[in-house]
Amino acid sequence: MKILVIGAGNMGLTYSEGMATSPLLSNHNLRIFDTDPKKRLALDEISHFDVFANLEDCLPNADLVFIAVKPYHSDDLFEKMKPMINQSQIFISLMAGVTIKSIQDRLGAKKVVRTMPNLPAQVGKGVTSYTESEEVSRIELLMIRNLLDTTGESIHVDTEKFVDASTGISGSGPAYVFYFMQSMLEAALKMGFSDYDSKVLVSSTFEGAVELFNQSDLTPESWMDRVASKGGTTRAALDSMDDNNVKELIKEAAYAAFDRAVELGK
Repeated sequence: MKILVIGAGNMGLTYSEGMATSPLLSNHNLRIFDTDPKKRLALDEISHFDVFANLEDCLPNADLVFIAVKPYHSDDLFEKMKPMINQSQIFISLMAGVTIKSIQDRLGAKKVVRTMPNLPAQVGKGVTSYTESEEVSRIELLMIRNLLDTTGESIHVDTEKFVDASTGISGSGPAYVFYFMQSMLEAALKMGFSDYDSKVLVSSTFEGAVELFNQSDLTPESWMDRVASKGGTTRAALDSMDDNNVKELIKEAAYAAFDRAVELGK
């Protein structure tokens, strides 16, 4: 099977690295197309990639095509791709806010899978939600899921509404975590800890809390109740957050990302 990734940015390269070891490649190198000569030069040094500067050399005979460019680059790209594609090919979009119908109409393709990846895919801890056009078969979808799983986990959703919704949770979600971490780092520094100690305190706390959550059936609320005793230090912190409406603000932030994903799709 011939797999082509168009775009070697953060997400394109992340999925390329993950998929390059998949048995679905059947001893073929993964193909990458990018317009940047410097990127191509660097990628040429990687033995499991075949790197291309021209679409006509790699697109027409590709079986699966992952599109990993910025959404605003898609119009020009699709115009160039359209004369070279065939209806047996499957196109998997990693672009935020670009609907299946939009891809079908502009590219002239039938088989389209839309995904929402996230940044932890770079360390094999990603989560990718995905859905497909009706022309994609179950067998083809299973094959695509196996490829998506090379960067972490994947979640099949019934409609594109849930792809947009996952943008507000998992797609944009790492930034919310980094926002919280940055706030705690600044608090630690203000308390007098060194840069190194602040980083250890914050990162280890997040890592440990996530591990506790993953290894039990307890909800986050139950864990908070276990940690926060009446009149204690943790309860003081949680009460401060409640008084400042932090939970509702976080929900509003997630919905803001969701609404923006829907808006981009229009």
